[in-house]
Amino acid sequence: MESFRQQLGVPVSGASVAIVRIGLGVLIAIEALYYLSSDEIARAFLDPNFHFTYAGFGWVQPWPGVGMYIHFTALALLAVALTLGVCHRIVAPLLTAGFLYVFLLDKTEYLNHYYAAILLLALLAVIPADRALSVAAQRRPERPPTVPQWSVWILRFQVGVIYVYAGIAKLGSDWLAGQPMGIWLAEQRDLFLVGPLLDGAAAGRIFSLGGLAFDLLLVPLLLWRRTRAAAFVLAVAFHLANWVIFDIGIFPPMMLVATTILFDPDWPLHVWRRLRPAPAVEAAAVPAARTRPIARPLALLLAAFVAVQILVPLRHHLYPGLVHWTEEGHRFAWHMKLRQKDGLATFYAVDPATGVRRELDLSGEITQRQHLRASVWPDMLAQLARRLAERERERGAAVETHVVAPVSLNGRPATALVDPDADLASVSDGLGAADWIAPEPTEPVEP
Repeated sequence: MESFRQQLGVPVSGASVAIVRIGLGVLIAIEALYYLSSDEIARAFLDPNFHFTYAGFGWVQPWPGVGMYIHFTALALLAVALTLGVCHRIVAPLLTAGFLYVFLLDKTEYLNHYYAAILLLALLAVIPADRALSVAAQRRPERPPTVPQWSVWILRFQVGVIYVYAGIAKLGSDWLAGQPMGIWLAEQRDLFLVGPLLDGAAAGRIFSLGGLAFDLLLVPLLLWRRTRAAAFVLAVAFHLANWVIFDIGIFPPMMLVATTILFDPDWPLHVWRRLRPAPAVEAAAVPAARTRPIARPLALLLAAFVAVQILVPLRHHLYPGLVHWTEEGHRFAWHMKLRQKDGLATFYAVDPATGVRRELDLSGEITQRQHLRASVWPDMLAQLARRLAERERERGAAVETHVVAPVSLNGRPATALVDPDADLASVSDGLGAADWIAPEPTEPVEP
């Protein structure tokens, strides 16, 4: 154990970590500015009267008044400071907490790339990521521009987890049959030049199998120097294609930046040497740094982080049924772009004594966007059912809340997602399997 902690503490160039810090800072600043310059803040956080909060985080609510706009302005400024490497020990934790706060406000806004950004920010908050290519490094030239080796390894691990688990999740029968990729590609048939090539069952299968191979093989191909250049060119083409064809925000450029951590730790210096005359590089020689074993608490913290990131994506195996239908264990598992679910739920108040039911009006509670997204997530249907039952009680009516939610999975005919006779307002919100979720459709997907 002592020798392993010693190995983790070996100093290596901090340049590759700095590239991740800079890239992530730039992208988060751009994302914050996008929210500030559009109607996204109002649409996502201010317009709804009800927010689908995570279990245990119901107390996390949007700032009142102009508070959300101030919050996103602060995120943009902190992201710029992270990019520059200013006050890193203060800036990185604040940016992580601020981004996490936004993430926790509403489950309907969940995106894998926001979760990935939070994890990368949290790691940068404990890594001395300002040791190179930063204002802090310029101010303290006597400090070696190095980081302990664990800094590079833990970032590599996180990037590897995202790719590998995304690949494993694609081993399902629907994906191998070319769906839902075929559905999405057909929607892009009008793209210039390539559009006609995207329409058809063959395109869906080819893109699906290509995505599977890419996710499973990219990390080892990038770690091996002989295949690194070709693999990175492939990664650039893959992420750019995703960026053009699908509306997935900052995820493609963020993953491209994060993927460079799989290169040698000093790769930016090699690029700099090719771009600049040799004397300029020699003048910036790296000061020597001592090897120190990392502290035992830090080693335990890293081990715990690794264990959580390995185990959490596997938790859906503890639940019965297809995860893409039940959604139990779907979040935080890197199940990205694996299913197309369409449906619109209707909520009914049912008098338990007479059986008389009436449709409930949702317009005063949630937005249309929330309604569409919640309609295919059983846990959010139950969460909203509880809220509606509470509203009815406040009006003097003790009723059950039933939900009719026909949902189509990957192009199949729509079928009930939840038991329409179950009182979803009374179901528990624990970690156990939900017996009120209807069985998934069994017919094979159309290729």
